[in-house]
Amino acid sequence: MVPMLHLEQSPLEVNRTLKITGLVQGVGFRPFVYQLADRYSLNGYILNNTQGVSLELEGEEAVIEDFIESLQRELPPLARIDTLSSKVGEVVGYTNFQIHKSETEHNKSIHYTTALVSPDIAICKNCLEEMNDPKNRRYVYPFINCTDCGPRYSIIETLPYDRPNTSMHFFTMCEACHNEYTDPLDRRFHAQPISCPDCGPTLRLLDSSQKVLGEGADAVSLTVEAIKKGRIVAVKGLGGFHLICDASNTKAIAVLRKRKHRPVKPFAVIFPNINLLESYAEISSEEEAIILSKEKPIVIVPKRSSSTMSDLVAPSIDRLGVFLPYTPLHHLLLKEINLPLVATSANRSDEPIIRKSEELIEKLSSVFDLVLDHDRGIVNANDDSVVQMVGDEKITLRMARGYTPYSIKLPFKSRKKILAVGANQKNTITLIFDDTLIVSPHIGDLNSLEAFEYFERTLESFKRFYDFEPEVILCDKHPEYMTRKWAKTLCSDVDIIEVQHHYAHLLAGMAEYKLNEKVLGFAFDGTGYGDDGTIWGGEVMIADNQDYERVFSLAPFRLLGGEKAIKEPRRSALTLLFEIYTLDEIRELQLALLETFSEQEITVLHKAWKQGINAPLSGSMGRLFDAVASFADIVQLSSFEGESGLIMEQYVDENITESFPIDITNGVIKFEKMIEAMVTIVDKRIMISMFFNTIVEMIFQIAQKYPELPLLFSGGVFQNKVLVEKIIKRCKEEGHKYYFQKETAINDGGISLGQAWYGYHLNTIL
Repeated sequence: MVPMLHLEQSPLEVNRTLKITGLVQGVGFRPFVYQLADRYSLNGYILNNTQGVSLELEGEEAVIEDFIESLQRELPPLARIDTLSSKVGEVVGYTNFQIHKSETEHNKSIHYTTALVSPDIAICKNCLEEMNDPKNRRYVYPFINCTDCGPRYSIIETLPYDRPNTSMHFFTMCEACHNEYTDPLDRRFHAQPISCPDCGPTLRLLDSSQKVLGEGADAVSLTVEAIKKGRIVAVKGLGGFHLICDASNTKAIAVLRKRKHRPVKPFAVIFPNINLLESYAEISSEEEAIILSKEKPIVIVPKRSSSTMSDLVAPSIDRLGVFLPYTPLHHLLLKEINLPLVATSANRSDEPIIRKSEELIEKLSSVFDLVLDHDRGIVNANDDSVVQMVGDEKITLRMARGYTPYSIKLPFKSRKKILAVGANQKNTITLIFDDTLIVSPHIGDLNSLEAFEYFERTLESFKRFYDFEPEVILCDKHPEYMTRKWAKTLCSDVDIIEVQHHYAHLLAGMAEYKLNEKVLGFAFDGTGYGDDGTIWGGEVMIADNQDYERVFSLAPFRLLGGEKAIKEPRRSALTLLFEIYTLDEIRELQLALLETFSEQEITVLHKAWKQGINAPLSGSMGRLFDAVASFADIVQLSSFEGESGLIMEQYVDENITESFPIDITNGVIKFEKMIEAMVTIVDKRIMISMFFNTIVEMIFQIAQKYPELPLLFSGGVFQNKVLVEKIIKRCKEEGHKYYFQKETAINDGGISLGQAWYGYHLNTIL
């Protein structure tokens, strides 16, 4: 029973009930409110409920208003308020302020449906100081955390976010931890992963036969020693394992590349601190802010030409993917070794990041030498997020650790529960229920059975979190996408709606900005199934939340060998030559790409092109970039997605302002004249610079036709930093209103968001 006062109440005393939704559970919100109520001498209580939190306050009305203002202004680092409603009630007469048990603890039949799962967050400043303090009981403890930091999504089984529902339920709190956990004035009050050396997980170093070589501090020291000797160590992080080696040791990196079958794709590099990072990379103040942020993503930045870092870290490009330690264990390792380290996800090609050491040893024992493991389980795998700055604009390349699960509060409630299953590449899923939209972390490419099992496992996790069963499923139109096939096998009482791929790209941008207007959308990527059954990828659409009109598109050309053309840019270049020249004329051209084929191969491919044998039509901007990279002889055979555009950026000269001629007729963008001019140019810088200028010129020729419409850009091609910089500069010069996705993935990782946004608006008008 709540204590009752029978004394006469002050006429100024009022009762207010606040209902708050957002990220308000598992983020230190209740102790924050407790301390705030104490500061303002207010009585009442706070508790978690199915929507978020509820609190009842009693005190002077003006004081309660001040309390609410401070509540919104002084939120804990991880908290976010989406809605706050207030209701006046009868004064009860509370004599103090208390934190009550959650509604689910009183009534086990209540399910959490709209309380949000928080992302995993990097270790906070306070915990880091404690870990480095020899007098602190958690000195050099690799699992230190509090309500402001540490694992959330990666350890949770289901909501509510209570310890029994996480992988920490195997560890019984010692008395000291329990006292902190139950003290509302302690920053570890209800920090579910709380532990210490006496009661928490154990760190251990294993060899490939799972023999324990060391535990605790010894495991860290032995790991550092091994890395310094050039060995490759798999290290367990928040959401999976990293393969780690010395970034200055060319021999070690060469071994890692050979073992991982990753010949040239850049590796990310983790640094002990920002000062050392700045000696290897040139970073702006905006980039530094992101690198130091609580999310600690990988940030793509320009590398310095003079450093001790091996050229094998990022061959042929002038950038590095850099990040700082985000777990206590990373900090302990990096502090002791004091060197930049290569840190790449531990997985096999086309498979997801690995969560368990047993699976790691089974699948990758030939890749690493040692495993730095611990016994706190990873329930939900979670890769590193990747972003880059383009001027003062952030472009998100991968939404994962730190940023996801990503939620949006919708302007009105959906009538049905909506699931969007995304694309086959860079897959994510998105859920909508009530007025809440949630995007999952990056799942990856669904090119293997293991990857699709990861998709299904992620879906089951989110269904469990939110007691969610879809009533509407949105999928891509591509008949071979695994997500579409999966959706089509479901029972008939679930509505299946197909959304065109490039329209979904644009819808993702509309969702992020909550646009409710028509836009002139440019959706440029490598591939996407078109309404006519061909491969699209150079699309210009007038679009809104309900419909689109394809007003311009890249002239289609054949992909010689189908999927093979994606890995061989020279094939896209050759087919463009076939479109313009005869075989005899082609043989007279002095082009390096032609020397990569034999005479017989060119003849056979010409026949395949002419007859359309294994040569589907594609209007893809991504493949056009490939073709130009081949014409310039900088990439003939590609080893990773986006390689052509990334390397082309190195050749752009801002002093070259000319562009190639283009032909935009009857809604078709033709580049024959550009190709004819391009093959006469020997200087790679001139060719590539003029090509970038031509793409920008084409965009703004089209934009001039629709001066009343804002411009929206989405699709993998807009991961290209140089292209985006040129577009933004031109938009500002000409006064165009424009949108690039910042917080959500601009590539196929955003497709599920766009699909869900379409389903949401369709659902509200049905």
